[in-house]
Amino acid sequence: MATTSTQLIPASDSTALALGFSGSLGNIDAYISAVNRLPMLSHEEEVDYAKKLRNDNDLAAAQQLVMSHLRLVVSIARGYLGYGLPHADLIQEGNIGLMKAVKRFDPDQGVRLVSYAMHWIKAEMHEYILKNWRLVKVATTKAQRKLFFNLRSHKEGLDAMSPKQIDALASTLDVKREEVIEMEMRLSGHDIALDAPTDDDDEKFAPIAYLKTESDEPTRVLESRQYDRMQSEGLESALSKLDARSRHIIEERWLKNDDGTGATLHELADEYGVSAERIRQIESAALKKMKGSLSNFA
Repeated sequence: MATTSTQLIPASDSTALALGFSGSLGNIDAYISAVNRLPMLSHEEEVDYAKKLRNDNDLAAAQQLVMSHLRLVVSIARGYLGYGLPHADLIQEGNIGLMKAVKRFDPDQGVRLVSYAMHWIKAEMHEYILKNWRLVKVATTKAQRKLFFNLRSHKEGLDAMSPKQIDALASTLDVKREEVIEMEMRLSGHDIALDAPTDDDDEKFAPIAYLKTESDEPTRVLESRQYDRMQSEGLESALSKLDARSRHIIEERWLKNDDGTGATLHELADEYGVSAERIRQIESAALKKMKGSLSNFA
């Protein structure tokens, strides 16, 4: 993005001075004053320079065409100051459009460069405005861009448009009234920071506070569903493959209480009249068998 200290003249300092510039052009007011003093080209001079550029790729001729139309860019940029963007940035973007127009200009068409260049200058400014007016673009399609610029020029003040105004504008631009309403809502809105406010007001919440959590991410949802299935169908299938004693030991040790405080090896050893080591061996074999069943189930 340009700043007011950016060189706006598409030429070297020496060439700029030779064409009428004097002093520092780092200030936007000085730049505007300088371009307004540049001489205009006659129709014959314009055609002559354009043919030199087209036939001989004469860059000096291209420079003359650009310099003589810089005041046109300044004039057009002034009409877009209502978007709150830097004047110098608008002019610089317009200068880019002017140079594109000069490159594509055909002197044999019988059209003055000023008429041809206006389209390219405005196109570059429009693109810049749409990219920088808001953090989130309000217009992406060609129809939305047309509606964006026309709606701002037709709105009266900051008040919402009346139904009659909406219908009239929709008819003029040949668009649906719903599209006019949607664009007006976009224009009347404003950007909101996702992060939490910097103050300590507990009653204020930024959007990030109520956005969806990671648990709603598609892969997390699938993983959660798979886990739930394993906990129900998979576990029951694995237990069904155990003999009665092994299943009872697993259930008493791991599934009886949710807090993990199941029966001890010694308690189960007393119940079956065997050693605690034997209960541990049965448990270990049962868990290994269940692991294989759950793996096949998944």
